[in-house]
Amino acid sequence: MPARDIYHFAVKNALLADGWTITHDPLALKIGTRDLYIDLGAERVLAAEKSAVKIAVEVKSFLGPSLINELERALGQFILYADVLSEREPERILYLAVPRSFLDLVLEEPVGELLLRKGRLRVVLFDLQHEEIVQWIPQSPIEPLLNE
Repeated sequence: MPARDIYHFAVKNALLADGWTITHDPLALKIGTRDLYIDLGAERVLAAEKSAVKIAVEVKSFLGPSLINELERALGQFILYADVLSEREPERILYLAVPRSFLDLVLEEPVGELLLRKGRLRVVLFDLQHEEIVQWIPQSPIEPLLNE
């Protein structure tokens, strides 16, 4: 099993505070003879709908010396996990959890805007100090259900 990201518990606490139930820590997926581990699996039951929304969350700190190198690695991991999830647990939506500073450093830069416009990433921004969810990009997975 891989090591946890430095922000693992902050994201876990932020999801709990936002009303999510952690169902897996980590979420294990098997494809062929390979095992993959997504940092967190969570669900949120919508009382009005009597259904659950399921997500998987991969936590990334982006603290290394090269932001682009880490973005390339995280994007490759995100695509791999999303593809495996679509086969193994298609009801689960994958998000990349990153600190709030990622918005300014990457997402509001042309490279980040391109990734979001092309639908390559779904991101959940968290505040590290307060351990809270700040923003879901493009949107929270429960918003479409609440608007029906």
